[in-house]
Amino acid sequence: MKRPFARRAATWLAVIVVIVLLVMAATAVSRWWHARGPVQKVAATSEQLQRGRYLVLAGDCAACHTVEGGAPFAGGVPLASPFGTLHGTNITPDPEHGIGRYTADDFFNALTTGKARDGHPLYPAMPYVSYRHMARADSDAMYAWLMQQPAVNRPNPRNDVRFPANIRTFLHGWKLLFARRDIHPASQGQSAQWHRGRYLVDTLGHCGECHTPRGVLGQLKFDRTLHGNTDFGRFAVPDITPAGLAGRGWDATMLQQYLATGVSPRAVASDEMLKVVNLSTSRLAAADVAAIAAYLLGDRPPAPKPFAVAAATDDAPARRTYFDLCAGCHGRDGEGVPNVTPNLRGNSSPREADPHNLIVAILDGLPVHELPGIARMQDMPGFADELDDAQIAALATWLRQRYGGQDSAVQASAVRDLRDADHH
Repeated sequence: MKRPFARRAATWLAVIVVIVLLVMAATAVSRWWHARGPVQKVAATSEQLQRGRYLVLAGDCAACHTVEGGAPFAGGVPLASPFGTLHGTNITPDPEHGIGRYTADDFFNALTTGKARDGHPLYPAMPYVSYRHMARADSDAMYAWLMQQPAVNRPNPRNDVRFPANIRTFLHGWKLLFARRDIHPASQGQSAQWHRGRYLVDTLGHCGECHTPRGVLGQLKFDRTLHGNTDFGRFAVPDITPAGLAGRGWDATMLQQYLATGVSPRAVASDEMLKVVNLSTSRLAAADVAAIAAYLLGDRPPAPKPFAVAAATDDAPARRTYFDLCAGCHGRDGEGVPNVTPNLRGNSSPREADPHNLIVAILDGLPVHELPGIARMQDMPGFADELDDAQIAALATWLRQRYGGQDSAVQASAVRDLRDADHH
């Protein structure tokens, strides 16, 4: 009785295997066919090319597609994720490794739906979730400009993505679940400037890809747009909603100054944000920088939270640590040196409710900052080897109480966790 069933099961299994093999073969043939399509030649007006160049800057494409010291847009930038390391791809007009065979339709589909020319789904490191509402005219202008750039015959590095994320077929389901949702605005407004700012922030600039928290499958939490993200890298990405900015004392003037130069009374651009300023926002028209600030704060910006420097405790051990290690650069009372070292009074780092970034800065230090339009901001040494966890916690507590208006004490365990995380 069992043999007929076993034979039927074996037959059906063989049929399924044949079907799977046929689908795989058809997919491979389709990809080969599309990959061997004609090399595209694109004609464009000077106005369209100028607009395309500007939009590529606004989209911050170089940050992911130009490796340091490499040819522009030839790819290779490593992009860390919870699922492994991805690499920004070659988007020069090279027909073998870049977009030289892409049509304008192919390019638009890649940007807005995450579908490569040969049909395979792109990892969401390509911000197609944000680019979903990009205007077709903008995509066409970007495509036209990129297709006029020098073609670079540089192969794309192999991604190092762990199972099961390395199986791209699963991305079809991920896109079905998460890639078609609309991004909730982070502020309220109706003005033309607010709408322009929203397009620049939520679509072209794809700011939420870093500033919006993500779920366990890497999806953006659209109900918390721009509320910050602690899982992006070594530094926590701050909350840039109207309430979050006002709580740290930001206003529109400071935001515009920061985006245009990387320096403001509240912060100096650092880490990934330094790339954004250098490669993108510092190159935008003043009207667009103002629109970004208008969207981030809303048509009715909340009043910045008032702040006053707290009285110092002269005999606090942490104050003596500050004088020994910090005052030489940051000044006797945190006043800093313009264009050399930041002013700590009201600086966003001590004012953050979460001491994460302040602790990391003390542990790791900061590199030299090359900022647009000003002299270098000097580097800051790290003190992980000079101070133990308790000393760093005490120093961070003193800095927050003195310059940030934060009363809560930083725990040594928080320092230890961040110190250990740097070693993994």
